[in-house]
Parts: sequence; structure tokens; C-alpha cells
Amino acid sequence: MPDRLQALLERFSVRAQMFHAGALCGINDLVPEDGTGQLHLIRSGPVEVSHGGAGSALHVAAPSLLLYPRPLPHRFVTDAERGADFACAHLRFDGGTAHPIAAALPDVVCLPLDAVAGARDVLALLFEEAFLQRCGRQALLDRLFEVVLIQILRQLMESGQAQVGMLAGLSHPRLRHALVAMHERPAEDWSLPALAARAGMSRSVFAGAFRDTVGCTPGAYLQRWRIGLAQQALRQGLPLKRIADEVGYGSEAALSRAFKAHSGVSPREWRQAEAA
Repeated sequence: MPDRLQALLERFSVRAQMFHAGALCGINDLVPEDGTGQLHLIRSGPVEVSHGGAGSALHVAAPSLLLYPRPLPHRFVTDAERGADFACAHLRFDGGTAHPIAAALPDVVCLPLDAVAGARDVLALLFEEAFLQRCGRQALLDRLFEVVLIQILRQLMESGQAQVGMLAGLSHPRLRHALVAMHERPAEDWSLPALAARAGMSRSVFAGAFRDTVGCTPGAYLQRWRIGLAQQALRQGLPLKRIADEVGYGSEAALSRAFKAHSGVSPREWRQAEAA
């Protein structure tokens, strides 16, 4: 089976930074920074979670996690005296909300901790470190939060909880092969028959299954992936000619046309706006 997350995490990194470990009592409002998500691990204590009147409140009774891949203000209400024990981290997705994983996830993911396969030992170590003061604590906890995030993504894919979008495609026993091929080799001239062959499906069946599962055509997905990589390279200051070669466009002009069709501005205008 291909590694469905390797190319994504290599090209678009995610960094965690723990910012709280301990009890939260009463009412606590959390307003994430621009472009960041958050991951909250609730070790003990009941918590009511609301999102500014958007939807009904979540009532968390068992040890659980709350993943916010994009900035979303939220409120925790716990017992005013006993509170609930939390370990919390900011998540900085490379590229912000345009990060393909951040964009593919729902606004909030809530899972019981014991539902995340293989996470028991990692969580035990994370909580032990979070509630003690040892040298290297912050660096170790940041890495452990990143490990937990990967385990959450595995769980969402392997349990079929991702219903539509990129993660749903990566959960599909056949479509995953075509998606990983595009992720790993974006510069290749991927035709519909070539991608269908990767998936072991006929062209028509592949095209229909891809559209129904991922939510767009294979060609649209490939263009979006290539433009995302181009934006990443522009942030790094790479020259346009090199970017065009690396993401599968034969010339700067071809990249510029595809980039403007997707983003509404030219690569140079986009880079200037990012710098500003």
C-alpha cells in the first residue's frame, strides 16, 4: 500500500507548539491566531464546547481530543471549581488555510482518545511530560503533538470517517493509488487513462468515482495540487522558471496562465501580495 501521507507532509509541513497544560475552570474563550489551528487533548473532566452560536454545543464526557485545522473561536465551559485537565497546542500548517490537509478537514474533529488506534502510549507520554517540569519539555511535547496529529489523520482515513474530499480519496482502496502518484510526481504528464491505470479501474469508472469521492475531476485536482506547490515555492523565493519545471508546466507562460485561472492573479502579483 502506498504511503498516503508521506508526500503531503514532506511538501506541506505541520508544526505544533504547546501553549497550555493544566486545568481550565469555568468559562474559557479561545481565539486562535490568524492562519493557525489548535489541538486540545482533554485528559479528564466534562467539557461543554461551543462555537459562537454556530451549531449545537458539544458535550464531552470521556477523555477526548478536539482538532481545529483552521482558526475557529471556541468556548470551553467546565466545572468552576474542579475544571478539566487539558493539554493544548497551536498548529501551524505550512501555507495556512491553503494547506491541503487543513483544507480537507472539517471545521472541528472530536474523537474519544481511546478511539485513536495506536495512540495510547504516545498520549501517556505526552500527558506525563505535560504535567511535569523536565528539561527539553517544550521541544518534546511539540513533537508529540505532531505525532498525535498524524495518528488522527490515520484514524480518519482508516475508519472511513472522511466522507468526501482529499482524505476520502486517500481512504478509497483504488483511488488512493492515483492520488499518491499525483502527489509524489506532480511534474509527470498525468492523463486520465494513466491515472485510471494507476487505480486499476476503467477510465469512465475512475472518472466517476473520483468526482463522487474527491468532489472534483482528476484534472481539476491535479491543477489545484500543482498550483499549491507553486505557491509554496513562491513563498520560498524560487525563480518562476524552476517552479514551472518542478510542478509540470512547460514554461513560465503556461504556469502563469494556470496560476491566474486558479488564483485570479499572476504568480508575481501573488508573491507581492504575500510579501506585503
